[in-house]
Amino acid sequence: MSKSNCDTCAFFEYDDDYECYTCTVNLDEDEMAKFLQDTYYNCPYYKYGDEYSIVRKQM
Repeated sequence: MSKSNCDTCAFFEYDDDYECYTCTVNLDEDEMAKFLQDTYYNCPYYKYGDEYSIVRKQM
């Protein structure tokens, strides 16, 4: 099973307060434990974060 790449996820955003990238999805306790243990494969919330998709639609 391949792991989802958080670096390209739309919900993986930089947090200025903590000065690091964090997942902004509201995970429950079990999901957060899997995420922190690095055993979260094929995240159901993964959404490709193509920041230029809106610009392409405007052209």
